[in-house]
Amino acid sequence: MRGISGIRAVTFDVGGTLIDPWPSVGHVYAEVAAQHGLRDLEPETLTRRFAEAWRAKSDFDYSRAAWSEIVARTFRTPGQPLTEVSFFGDLYERFAQPGGWRIYDDVLPALHQLRARNIRLGVVSNWDERLRPLLGKLKLQDLFEVIVVSGEVGLHKPHPAVFRSALEQLGWPGHAVLHVGDRVIEDVQGAEQAGLRAVRLNRHAIISDEKEIHSLLSLTEFIR
Repeated sequence: MRGISGIRAVTFDVGGTLIDPWPSVGHVYAEVAAQHGLRDLEPETLTRRFAEAWRAKSDFDYSRAAWSEIVARTFRTPGQPLTEVSFFGDLYERFAQPGGWRIYDDVLPALHQLRARNIRLGVVSNWDERLRPLLGKLKLQDLFEVIVVSGEVGLHKPHPAVFRSALEQLGWPGHAVLHVGDRVIEDVQGAEQAGLRAVRLNRHAIISDEKEIHSLLSLTEFIR
């Protein structure tokens, strides 16, 4: 791993990078559905249907309406018309609470190591109005100097304006800021188009290289 030098700040994606639905999207969906009388739904099936709905989305704007459609597609019976899920509001609220998420094991150690090196930290995430309160409830918010939420900007990664908002708040040029995220287009390509440095987090990778890291703990070696 060659690493890079001159980095003064690091920004992070949130979903899939810092936190992940827990125990899974399907488990949360099944639990809330059971509270509304829909029992015996298989979490694995719901997770698969959610993934299919997520891949099929287009022009997703992270609004409540957009999430409602994803949920409706997840619960739709094959061959039946798309209808709003009556308990969508409860699902939406559930993912605003810390119990629906887990913090990856490498997150807190990596963030504290970077802070110890006086590297400034930020968040650049495609999310909605639930993110800031959620980060607070997870006791992550105070670790970040800058938090950029796409729903507040009105544009979403990979649009360069989302990343440039972070640069303006940090006061550093793009070449001094590294963005870390798990998606190639939204995180790596988006950040680089805005002038930032970027690396993809791929926890399934065996080793880290100049394009990917397999753990956030690798950042301490990646940043010279």
